[in-house]
Amino acid sequence: MPRMVHCVKFNREMEGLDEPPQPGELGQRIYEHVSKEAFKIWIQRQIMIINEYRMNLADPNAGKFLDQAMEEFFFGEGAALPPDFVPPPKK
Repeated sequence: MPRMVHCVKFNREMEGLDEPPQPGELGQRIYEHVSKEAFKIWIQRQIMIINEYRMNLADPNAGKFLDQAMEEFFFGEGAALPPDFVPPPKK
């Protein structure tokens, strides 16, 4: 039986993550309150942010920026898209 959580993104009971996605308080909050489906959406958003800002993930500031964006995405108003982002055309 999968572990269920009340997902903050979808506001309903859904299957939770198998383990915290990262160490620390934010990782634990995500584990307790975010569904697998919502986290998949975040991964796509994170990839877009990394690409749009041309982030170097070896830079500690990049990790801090992504943590802030993740916090905002799940527990705030939703992470804003980069200012110059243009969505790809629909197929």
